[in-house]
Amino acid sequence: MKLYTYFRSSAAYRVRIALNLKGIAYQPVAIHLLKEGGQQRKPEYLALNPAGLVPALDDDGQLVTQSLAIIEYLDETHPAPPLLPADALGRARVRALAQAIACDIHPINNLRVLKYLKHEFGVDDAQKDAWYRHWCEVGLAAVEAMLASDPRTGRFCHGDTPGLADCCLVPQVFNARRFDCKLDGMPTVLRITEACEALDAFRAAAPANQPDAE
Repeated sequence: MKLYTYFRSSAAYRVRIALNLKGIAYQPVAIHLLKEGGQQRKPEYLALNPAGLVPALDDDGQLVTQSLAIIEYLDETHPAPPLLPADALGRARVRALAQAIACDIHPINNLRVLKYLKHEFGVDDAQKDAWYRHWCEVGLAAVEAMLASDPRTGRFCHGDTPGLADCCLVPQVFNARRFDCKLDGMPTVLRITEACEALDAFRAAAPANQPDAE
């Protein structure tokens, strides 16, 4: 497998975690989102992924895009260890947690949105960072409430083995720390993140440990 990735992309980070949890070997192909006007906009990459986003997974010539779709594809084609629960309600809960991050927090704080705010609306860096912190803190506070109020939360987001929701949570907390978001009121989020970061699969996927890290 080839994974088109960028070391600091939280979406690519999710997929790297999933690949590592499943023990799947892959070749990382670095797509730098800032150099050369953004390598994701080059014609050769757009021919693979017209959205011009990372990650993209090439599995023997078959391309899969969108991080959650990629992770569920991996879960279906490499079922052990599972990243989704066996029961329908459990799967719905895990998907809701994952989507609270991937669909509610991430899209409005993605690099292209932050750049648009700055270049099209004249937002300065301090205002841009304040935007990021606001939506990240609001979103993670909701995730904290979802986790803290549910007895199905265990050592990880759902039970005592890491899964899809944990693949999403850790990269989002990494970004929250980069932007100095206030996380002290989120003990469950921080506890689960600490448990995840103690695992080799998560450590190996971390941005600082990628071949294209800067």
